[in-house]
Amino acid sequence: MSGRRKLAMLIGVLAALAAWAPFAGPFAILLITQALVLAIVAMSLDLLLGYTGLPSLGQAAYLGVGAYLTAILATRYGFGMDWSFWLVIVLGALAGAATAALFGLFAIRATGVYFLMITLALGMCVWGLAYRWNSLTGGDNGINLPGRPEFGIRLADDLTYFYVVFGFFVASLGALHVIVQSPFGRSLVGIRERELRMRVLGYNTWLHKYIAFVIAGGFGGLAGVLLAYKNGLVSPEDVILTTSVDVLLMVVLGGPGTLVGAALGSAVVVFLREYLSTLVHWWPYVLGGVYVLTILYLPGGLMGIPEHVRRWRLRSANH
Repeated sequence: MSGRRKLAMLIGVLAALAAWAPFAGPFAILLITQALVLAIVAMSLDLLLGYTGLPSLGQAAYLGVGAYLTAILATRYGFGMDWSFWLVIVLGALAGAATAALFGLFAIRATGVYFLMITLALGMCVWGLAYRWNSLTGGDNGINLPGRPEFGIRLADDLTYFYVVFGFFVASLGALHVIVQSPFGRSLVGIRERELRMRVLGYNTWLHKYIAFVIAGGFGGLAGVLLAYKNGLVSPEDVILTTSVDVLLMVVLGGPGTLVGAALGSAVVVFLREYLSTLVHWWPYVLGGVYVLTILYLPGGLMGIPEHVRRWRLRSANH
């Protein structure tokens, strides 16, 4: 499938989603908004996992930093409840990037499973602060936001807020696509495939991975701001290890190295989880089974299904 055809299909799907939203029920709108926020986090992780070959278990930390910053500014200073909402968006993204810049100094020195464990440990440090620093984070009770901003646009309306999140999702997808298609993004793929060869060619592989790590943290912080306003509550549950694991599985399920696959994985996980939880109590086992089957039979994720179908047709035609 040509690049133009893929782009046309993507634009068609996004346009259909935007047109369908006004006819969806309130619960469906909240689910779609949740999926879009997590899709931003998943795409940021895909920049690390799919394009750079760095499997991280700390992405929830940047989500939490952006969310807690939003809640603290809103409850203590009334900041972000009007036009300053846009400034909070910038501050949340910068806070996520700054946190990633600090963590990256430790994490990027490692590779493989050691990188995975370091990001896990750093992410748990953020969770520990959120859980124990009661005077700032509210501890286990979290922080309740006073509401969503109003500045000519009434974000308290779930449909309106959906379109705001949808806009940030499209902008994030576009920005990340530009990054991965740039010479910098191509160098990340080279590092993923054979880092030693890239070093021999003169690339500063540590710096490339560090920049990718910081960019991923920035998008995680942006998603945290959107999540805080969406839920109206920020708690340690937002930065717990399970959140990072879910994001990692979204990328694997959708297809690493595709960006769109990460968004697709987010949608599948969110809707499958919410639907199954209403049917059976053992829904985590079903979701876990889906992950296992995907890894065994669809190593390229859901985005790899068309390629599998094409190969099956070729084999059938040859026989």
